[in-house]
Amino acid sequence: MSFINGFVLAVPKENKQAFIDHAALINPIFMDFGLIRVVESWQSDVPKGKKNDFFTAVEAGEDEAVVFTFMEWPDKATRDNAMAKLQDLVKDDPRFDREKHPVPFDGSRMIMGGFEPVYTLQK
Repeated sequence: MSFINGFVLAVPKENKQAFIDHAALINPIFMDFGLIRVVESWQSDVPKGKKNDFFTAVEAGEDEAVVFTFMEWPDKATRDNAMAKLQDLVKDDPRFDREKHPVPFDGSRMIMGGFEPVYTLQK
């Protein structure tokens, strides 16, 4: 059974290409550790809610877009093993050098979690 990591974050609209470049730099590292698939999605049709919505959840400003990401792992154990290995890699891998490759969003407002699929339908 696969395991899903889900993320919602706010990214300055002017950083769209920087966000795409960041994803293209970082996500292959996760693939090396067993990630099956990652989908990075830029806001296209995200309505404002009456009580709550994606914008308020990540405190997105008018100059920011909401991004939804999901990462599919073969199982939770593979994800856990990858995260343990990546903690050491972050210290030494130049792709994680924040001066050369700054993160194009405020990670403190990111919402994330791990999920076990309970129903899947696909063609």
